[in-house]
Amino acid sequence: MASQRPLAVVTGASVGIGLELAKQCVANGFDLIIASDDDQLESAAATLRQSGAEVKTVQADLSTTDGNDELIAAIGDRPVDALLANAGRGLGKGFLDQDFDQARKVVDTNVTGTIYLIHRVGNAMRTRNQGRILITGSIAGFMPGSFQAVYNGTKSFLNSFSFALRDELKDTAITVSCLMPGPTDTEFFERGDLMDTKVGVQKKDDPAMVAEVGFKAMMNGEGDVVAGWKNKLQSALANVTPAPLLAKAHRSMAEPGSAN
Repeated sequence: MASQRPLAVVTGASVGIGLELAKQCVANGFDLIIASDDDQLESAAATLRQSGAEVKTVQADLSTTDGNDELIAAIGDRPVDALLANAGRGLGKGFLDQDFDQARKVVDTNVTGTIYLIHRVGNAMRTRNQGRILITGSIAGFMPGSFQAVYNGTKSFLNSFSFALRDELKDTAITVSCLMPGPTDTEFFERGDLMDTKVGVQKKDDPAMVAEVGFKAMMNGEGDVVAGWKNKLQSALANVTPAPLLAKAHRSMAEPGSAN
C-alpha cells in the first residue's frame, strides 16, 4: 500500500544543514527522498528511518543534469509536497589561485543543478497547484566575497532567484522560501579548504537550529529567513554598507592565514 504521508525531497542531506532539514521533515510527518554525492548518505538514511519514515536515497552528482535526472527518476510519479534545495559547495582562496574545474563545480552545484531541479519539480508542483520550495541561500550573498568570490556570487544569485520565483508564483498555492544562514558548524569549511581562515576557526551556529528556523519558515510560507540574531544584524548592515567596505571586511575573515 502506498504511503499516505507527504513527500519531501532534500538535497545535500548526508550531513550538516541538509541532514538537519531532513530530520525536521521526518519529525513533522514527511517521507523522504534524500540526495547527495558522498558516501555518508546511507548512514544518514539509517538515522532518519529510526523515526518510522520511508526514506529513499539517491547518491548522485547534483552539479550535473544527469545527476539531477537520477533524483527525478527516483521521485517517479509521486507528488513532491516539499523540495528543500540545499545542496551546495564552497571553495576558499583567491579566485586566480583556485583550480578552475573546482570553481566551476561550485557554480554547477549551487546554481545550475539547483535551478534545474527546481525547474523540473516546480513545474510538477504548478500542475498540481500545490507545494513548498525551500532554497538554502546564505548571508554570504549580501557581500562581495573576497577569497570566496565564486561561492558568495552563487549565493547572491540564489537569494535573488528565490525572491523572483516567489513573486512569479504569488498567485498560486506554491510557496518559495529562502533560508539564509551565516557560518554554521558543518563540514563546509574543511571541504572548502577554509580551515586556515578566521571564519573557518570561529565559533559557528548549530546546524540543527539553522534547519529548524528554515523548516518553520517554509511551513509558514515565509519568503526569507536569516538564522541567528548576529547574522540578522550583519545582513541588515550589509544592505547599507558600500561594496568596497564589505569586500574588505570579508577579506579579514576569509583570507588564507587570517586564522592566525
